[in-house]
Amino acid sequence: MPEGPEIRRAALRIGKVLNGKEARSVIFSQPHLQRFNNALSGETVVGVSSRGKAMLTHFSNELTLYSHNQLYGRWYVVKRDKQPATGRTLRVAIHTDTHSALLYSASDIEVLTPEQLPLQKYLAKLGPDALDETVVWRDVLDQLMSKQFCKRSLAALYLDQAFVAGIGNYLRSEILHAAGLHPFDRPCDLTRAQLGALSRATLDLTRQSLATAGITNSPKRVAALKRDGLARSRYRFVVFDRQGEGCYRCATPVERIEVNSRRLYLCSQCQPHLRGKQ
Repeated sequence: MPEGPEIRRAALRIGKVLNGKEARSVIFSQPHLQRFNNALSGETVVGVSSRGKAMLTHFSNELTLYSHNQLYGRWYVVKRDKQPATGRTLRVAIHTDTHSALLYSASDIEVLTPEQLPLQKYLAKLGPDALDETVVWRDVLDQLMSKQFCKRSLAALYLDQAFVAGIGNYLRSEILHAAGLHPFDRPCDLTRAQLGALSRATLDLTRQSLATAGITNSPKRVAALKRDGLARSRYRFVVFDRQGEGCYRCATPVERIEVNSRRLYLCSQCQPHLRGKQ
């Protein structure tokens, strides 16, 4: 599933061709949404943004197209009247005079009024967005120390969008490793210094991922690995998807574990287990 940085990058890419442009034609393939074809066609796109893993396309009549890619959804931007090479099912098409923004395979799609938007079931439960520039590390610290979250395992917490929005599987592994924390420990088990380091890593790595198109490894290391001829899939992450390979810090083999059927990667040496698995 795309994480917050991937959705934000998609929103920026789509915004470049839609913002300020008249949507000559907006077409929904799902029957329950087709009544909005006429409501949005002819309106100007006034902005494309993201919150967590959701994209929001705002129109001049104050309606907003909400979409969540879930596991298989994907946005394409193409020249008008050209089709991308894909076997996916088209869900939404937004056509300007020159370009088309096309959403394939996603099924979590709504058209919302300004009153409905903050009440939408996914958006309403979101915590602070890690990509929101007004969010600072102390906001994450407050979440970690709150009664709602402080006694939950970090493994569970870092996939809960009510804790911090936009973080998913690969960022979870990378953030916990950067902070030197074991996924089965809880915020209430940590020192103030550890909580601070975790809060900073949460924002730093999520924002680095946005800036680098998903690379969470250090720029210096990435440059060295590129010189060695490694492919992007091998230099992108510090621990995620590196099972059995040596930790860059200590050379201990990276472990892969399963938590609620979701994979998670860690270094047992750099991320000592402070408490027993619950």
